Amino acid sequence: MSAAQAVEAVFRIESARIIAGVARIVRDVGIAEEIAQDALVAALEQWPESGVPDRPGAWLTATAKHRAIDLVRRKETYARKLAEVGRTLEDVPPPAEPADPDDIDDDLLRLIFTACHPVLATEARIALTLRLMGGLTTQEIARAFLATEPAVAQRIVRAKRALATAGVPFEVPYGTDREARLSSVLEVIYLIFNEGYSATAGDDLLRPALCEDALRLARVLEGLMPREPEVHGLAALLEFQASRTATRTGPDGEPVLLADQNRSRWNRLLIARGVRALGRAGNGPYSVQAAIAGCHAAAVRYEDTDWPWITALYGRLVRLVPSPVVELNRAVAVSMAEGPQAALPLVDALAEEPALRSYHLLPSVRGDLLERLGRPQEARAEFERAASLTRNAQERSLLLRRAARL
Repeated sequence: MSAAQAVEAVFRIESARIIAGVARIVRDVGIAEEIAQDALVAALEQWPESGVPDRPGAWLTATAKHRAIDLVRRKETYARKLAEVGRTLEDVPPPAEPADPDDIDDDLLRLIFTACHPVLATEARIALTLRLMGGLTTQEIARAFLATEPAVAQRIVRAKRALATAGVPFEVPYGTDREARLSSVLEVIYLIFNEGYSATAGDDLLRPALCEDALRLARVLEGLMPREPEVHGLAALLEFQASRTATRTGPDGEPVLLADQNRSRWNRLLIARGVRALGRAGNGPYSVQAAIAGCHAAAVRYEDTDWPWITALYGRLVRLVPSPVVELNRAVAVSMAEGPQAALPLVDALAEEPALRSYHLLPSVRGDLLERLGRPQEARAEFERAASLTRNAQERSLLLRRAARL
């Protein structure tokens, strides 16, 4: 591996910690990212001649912090900033490694709470989190969400500006503010995973890199906030869902329904991690969803699935987060536990829901129920309607195949 390749690999792994550590000093994530990039440039200039350091991540972190301190000196008086930073800033070369590794974890927690601040629109939170915490380039984010690179770049720039303008503090909130902010953090990680697990649009059903990024963020958050039950709930949910990724598509990328997946290929290590996380979860929405996913993971065969218990869990989820999408999922569980005739009225009752008017899974579920009830012509019309609503090419092909079969 060349020095340049080593720089790129190390920076991809360490960038979030570097930015977080610098942001604690300069109190601005935009400036922190620029300084981290400066440290990257310094490594690209120096490592080919001096060789890759024994601890390259520590070298980058120390270099970035040293530059941050220089910036602070230029902008503020030494005495005032000394009190704010809370440590002596001596005129010496950067240390070989960060003085207190535990501080880095605290900084990461501050960074993710800042990137997911509710002052930003959801799309901006996602883009900024992937940029700062996931280490993704603007091009990678744009490709993942089928957006143009300039649009994503502008979204990130505006997000940083909005945080600075609003004076969002670089800190971990407490009390009721923490609860509200944590909800935003979990939502962003959940949305990133979902986009990777079932892409909204495009030619591919899955975008595994997004799933991996979200799962990594969930694990980081789980380590940083071990006493938050919903953090463990989200981590458990993503571990269980990720365990099935390899079996969700066929050789040509076509979707494979849950009933047809080869369960022997489900990742048992991820399932075991999910079980452990679920043991530390609570009773919130992500924890309940994790319990549902855990039921699927526990079933050796599709026929062994405990559908009555899953139905009960969906009932609990509806009470926690009333949503027509959750109601639709509950109807599917009812159809498996009690039969399609019991579920059809529940699905029909959702037909006028504004939120589901262009949601392709509503006619898809209705088509499945009608097919099972022996009403093929009606089922075919529903599958065709569902195909016209989805923007994902693989899902559209599956729905049209089901319609053609009828």
